[in-house]
Amino acid sequence: MSGYEFIQKASKIMCIGRNYAAHIKELNNTTPKQPFFFLKPTSSVITPLSNNIKPAAKSITQNILKTGSLVTSVPTVLHKGNPSPIYLPRGIKTHHEIEIALIMKEKLSNVPVEECENLDLFKCIKGVCISLDLTARNLQDEAKKKGLPWSIGKGFDTFCPLGPMVPVEELDHSLNFQKSFKFKLFVNGQLRQDGDSTLMLTSFSKILQHISNVMVLEQNDIVLTGTPSGVGELHPGDVLKLEMSFGDKKLSDVEFVCEQRPGPYTFKET
Repeated sequence: MSGYEFIQKASKIMCIGRNYAAHIKELNNTTPKQPFFFLKPTSSVITPLSNNIKPAAKSITQNILKTGSLVTSVPTVLHKGNPSPIYLPRGIKTHHEIEIALIMKEKLSNVPVEECENLDLFKCIKGVCISLDLTARNLQDEAKKKGLPWSIGKGFDTFCPLGPMVPVEELDHSLNFQKSFKFKLFVNGQLRQDGDSTLMLTSFSKILQHISNVMVLEQNDIVLTGTPSGVGELHPGDVLKLEMSFGDKKLSDVEFVCEQRPGPYTFKET
């Protein structure tokens, strides 16, 4: 069984912002008084390439997350995910942000604040995966300055690379869920980001509790939980290696490659 079956059934991707103090500082942002989150489209999801799985199309990635998508160059084998390079749009300063993602098992809605710490994460999520929240930084900065929404800056095709899901059954339940994750991003062999879940400002359980008070969390929904410091720009030809461990056990070790996005899009000031 592959680790990508959840992708075809995910209804939404939610991402917590500003959840590591050092990352807030490096971007000169303010620390939020309450957690905040934004959405990424499921069409932004890609999975790693391998020797026997090619991109969905030579010219541009194709979304094979839902049955019936227009894919002609590869079989619609949903459990294999959506293998593709990361496509970097012209004129866009694309920044990498590595994050731990939670995959929902149970529906959660309106969880009271007082019940937050009683959430059993081993029961309400089905697994975890390593992820990237890619960001069109210059587009996002311009939108913020002009008071415009910045959904585009988070939603380009291929802007949500995911590793395979690791089921919670494979995690050591004797360990503290919140305090046991470490994750790293290497770009061309150089360590760029080094994350530790103990440094999160808002805990995993508080993230789920907060989101559930705004919109229902459904089975297979994907929740990205924030990035540590070290974000930086990507360029065509870059090779990214993502690692995630829980306690002493390495859970993920995946690679993505960056290419220039084909097609007519070029960033222009709004």
